[in-house]
Amino acid sequence: MKPERLPITEIWVYLSGSPLFALVITLLAYQTGLFLYQRWGRNPLANPVGIAIVIVAVTIHLIDMPYAEYFKGAQFVHFLLGTATVSLAVPIYRGIHNIGSRALPLFAALISGGLVSMVSAVGLAMAMGAEPMIVRSMVAKSITAPIAMGVAQSIGASPTLTAVFAVVTGIAGAIMARFILDFWRVKAWWQRGFAIGIGAHGIGTSRAFSVHPEAGAYSGLAMGLHGVVGAFAIPWMLPLIDRLVG
Repeated sequence: MKPERLPITEIWVYLSGSPLFALVITLLAYQTGLFLYQRWGRNPLANPVGIAIVIVAVTIHLIDMPYAEYFKGAQFVHFLLGTATVSLAVPIYRGIHNIGSRALPLFAALISGGLVSMVSAVGLAMAMGAEPMIVRSMVAKSITAPIAMGVAQSIGASPTLTAVFAVVTGIAGAIMARFILDFWRVKAWWQRGFAIGIGAHGIGTSRAFSVHPEAGAYSGLAMGLHGVVGAFAIPWMLPLIDRLVG
């Protein structure tokens, strides 16, 4: 007796409902973005994360996969954010001993950059009449996404919105940083890297490492320090932000 053959539509329904399928979509999308990024000479406009987001969004829309279903598979990648957060200790440990005479300007850049990124985001959201929840979610978007989501949850904001804002910030920063720094004639790799790490966190740091090792090292240091300082400072500053929003 011949085994029964399932119609291709039934096989597709089974595969599309599997968490593994969503994970494969995510990994293939990023690999595609990385391939295009390298193929186009590491052009900042061909950001691999941005390309991957577009591919995933279009794919799950075309196959009519609900986001909740997609996240069942993507959560395996999301789980690694915790590991990535802990690993921020590595660039801090490696870079903190090599700061030397650069400590003062780096500290000033860290504080001023963090304040400007937060104040500008909150101010823009308030000027556009955004709801308090959205304004709160913008507060932590300037630090790297894993820490930003934890901070957002602790201050009563939406971790999901904060993560979206943080990723968009990182992609925009990774794309525009080169042109902005070139315009202001910032040439030293440690200066470029530190600025990128503050403004574009993880995604920007990935871009910095692909350009120059010193830029990547200082970008990782800035990203780690910014995340640690932000995690402590933002909840402390929240009453002031609430008064401004109210």
